[in-house]
Amino acid sequence: MSNVLATAGGAAKDGFHTPYYYAQCMTGGVLACGLTHASVVTLDVAKCRSQAHATSGAWPSGLVQSIQKSFELEGVAGITKGVVPTFFGYGAQGLFKFGFNEFFKDLYTTIVGADTVNNSLIARLALWGAASGSAEIFADVALCPFEMAKVKMQVALPGTAEAAELPSGMLGVMRAMNADKANSRFPFGSLAPLWGRQVPYTMIKFVGFYQVQDAVYAHLLKTKGKAKEDYSEGEQLAITFGCGYFAGVFCAIATQPMDNLVSMKGNVANKDKGWGQMASEMGMVNLFTKGLVTRIIMIGTLTGLQWWVYGNWKAYCGFGTS
Repeated sequence: MSNVLATAGGAAKDGFHTPYYYAQCMTGGVLACGLTHASVVTLDVAKCRSQAHATSGAWPSGLVQSIQKSFELEGVAGITKGVVPTFFGYGAQGLFKFGFNEFFKDLYTTIVGADTVNNSLIARLALWGAASGSAEIFADVALCPFEMAKVKMQVALPGTAEAAELPSGMLGVMRAMNADKANSRFPFGSLAPLWGRQVPYTMIKFVGFYQVQDAVYAHLLKTKGKAKEDYSEGEQLAITFGCGYFAGVFCAIATQPMDNLVSMKGNVANKDKGWGQMASEMGMVNLFTKGLVTRIIMIGTLTGLQWWVYGNWKAYCGFGTS
């Protein structure tokens, strides 16, 4: 059974970890989210272009076909479009996502009581969900300007007037969007759908990961007679990746509709449309399925890698694996 306060590095006498602990968790979050999202930016370009132009048919919907077309038209620059705002945006998101999650876990455990949390699965699941969801609210505020710039860069199709008029580089795009904020609604115009996508995603990501990991180690203890601490650090991190990937698949499925809408909003043709109108035009089937296979691959890999990177960083800092 998990003990939410039994983290290597120790908790202070008032139930909270030290500022150093939270700072290192924030650093681990920057690495976990910034590096992993940047590493799969090619999948993100393919997904965003297919989603944003789903109703017009201006872009192939298949993963391989989308990547091929981007490469044919723009080369390496085409399949890495938006990598800079991806790295900085998701790095900022990771800082709050992982760092604040640790803080909110301590805060809510202090309010509810450690004995209640440690002895009740329902209380533990509720706490994990509340802590990660609370952290994500702040994380998305940090992410939103970068996400809007990234989507704008990725959905502008090569050879179109929109792409020709788009400034080069992240800062250029941000300045242009800010100058036209009446239409672009920069920097927080996509915050509501971002919360709609990311808050449930993060809650599933953390609750699913913790619960699956507990189940895996309980099964290994029962069948192999070995507890978590009996496995090497490398073995623990391999289990961490597998549990993270499994949780990521559910994250992708649950948040697919909002992800489609965020991508569609980056299409200049949809700038004056409300979220409800875009959802209606796309249709319920496409809203739940367009780009889903690509996103399952992408988010499963991302989530597994994020927990693996975060676990490595915590182990390096002497806090044990995730």
